[in-house]
Amino acid sequence: MADTTEDETKEKPAAPADDLVTTQHTLTIKRRKLAYTAQTGRIVLRKEVLTDGKFDGYQPKAEVFLTSYTLDDADPGQRPVTFAFNGGPGAASVWLHMGLLGPRRVVSGDVDAPEPPPYRLVDNPDSLLAHSDLVFIDPVATGFSRAATGEKPGDYHGFQPDLESVGEIIRLWTSRNGRWLSPKYLAGESYGTLRAAALAAHLQERHGMYLNGVMLISSVLDMGSIRFTEGNDKPFPLFVPTYAAIAHYHGRHADRPLDDVLADAEDFASRDLPWALERGSRLSAEERTEAVRTLASLTGLEESYVDRVNLRIEHVRFFTELLRDKGLTTGRMDGRFTTWEPDGGREHMSDDASVSRIIGAYSAGFNHYVRAELGYANDLPYEILSLEVNRAWSYSDFEGRAVSAVEALSSAMRANPHLKVHVALGYYDGATPYFAAEYVLAHLTIPDELRENVETAYYPAGHMMYVHEPSRVQQGKDLGKFIADSSNR
Repeated sequence: MADTTEDETKEKPAAPADDLVTTQHTLTIKRRKLAYTAQTGRIVLRKEVLTDGKFDGYQPKAEVFLTSYTLDDADPGQRPVTFAFNGGPGAASVWLHMGLLGPRRVVSGDVDAPEPPPYRLVDNPDSLLAHSDLVFIDPVATGFSRAATGEKPGDYHGFQPDLESVGEIIRLWTSRNGRWLSPKYLAGESYGTLRAAALAAHLQERHGMYLNGVMLISSVLDMGSIRFTEGNDKPFPLFVPTYAAIAHYHGRHADRPLDDVLADAEDFASRDLPWALERGSRLSAEERTEAVRTLASLTGLEESYVDRVNLRIEHVRFFTELLRDKGLTTGRMDGRFTTWEPDGGREHMSDDASVSRIIGAYSAGFNHYVRAELGYANDLPYEILSLEVNRAWSYSDFEGRAVSAVEALSSAMRANPHLKVHVALGYYDGATPYFAAEYVLAHLTIPDELRENVETAYYPAGHMMYVHEPSRVQQGKDLGKFIADSSNR
């Protein structure tokens, strides 16, 4: 009998398998008691393997975490289903899940009344579950999602591979749950709007899956509209209305109504400022002085500062500069938030209060909820917001040009004229400013008769506008109406 080596006797790791957990729940909405099924856990993403041109089976590539909610006793052919995810890239879906759409939500508090630890969970009577079944997806390396043993997480951290993996999860869930004839929607936030717009085209082209609607929350479809890169003057005017809104919130426009301030800012950002930036050194001294004066007045900054930065106010610099005289910085995700800045000479703020003040509530809330209420156990850390993924993300598909899903969404709408688009925008969102989103939407390459398929909604809040309680309640109504109006049933 031949000797065996130690390596040969070692057991191979077990092949990954789905580990979904199913639980039953109820939620009361306006005296209507909804019985629903929750299913949470990881499903195995597999890839067809060809060896020397021959089919060689399906290889596990990743284990993707999701949570679904389906209404009991509903007709699957009539009941809409919404696939939701956040952005980053590198963010888990917990924000939309526990902040706005799901049947349970985190109480994080707001600017004037932040919730103290250890935080709370409450029923969400404004949940989209009243109108649609829900599937929350965490892309690879976010949440509990991970690459399979021996696979590289980086293989998923790019524009196209992300579309393919998330699209495959949507196809799998739809097929396994018999939902091909259900009205189908995507809901994305931030980078998730770029993903959702491109997915609308990808699902059509790859799987023949046509959607009823796409919900873009804090929309960015063209990174060139918000990225401050050398030679790209486009973002500087597009951020001005948001700067004006934040300045207004912090008392830099006296008692002027916000609508009046925004109207002036939008007019200046549409005409005079782009012209002044384009002129460069050809701008006369008088013209420059007038542009500096107007821009400073709108943004609440000193004229000397606006002059020094050559009429080009970069967004993080703005959040650091606006309240420097008070030793404070404003939030990027939500300019209503402020925090203390220990270094009064810093050019870029050391903390974004609009994230640090709420992330603890979302992390604690979901980690409790998934185990105690949904019954899912996993010792992995739940990656709520991975900066490592964000830094490693590849945009190689767009080498030499701005990252954009404008044409992808446009082509999806042209091929599917029934596709409706809802865009939710926060006035104090300094990450994906509302005026930049409006600019991009106006440049969709669709015929005029399809422009009525696009609707916008505005909220006096920031990037996660649902942190602001009145905005959260109104947004729940707006999204529910959008699904009811576009389900074609």
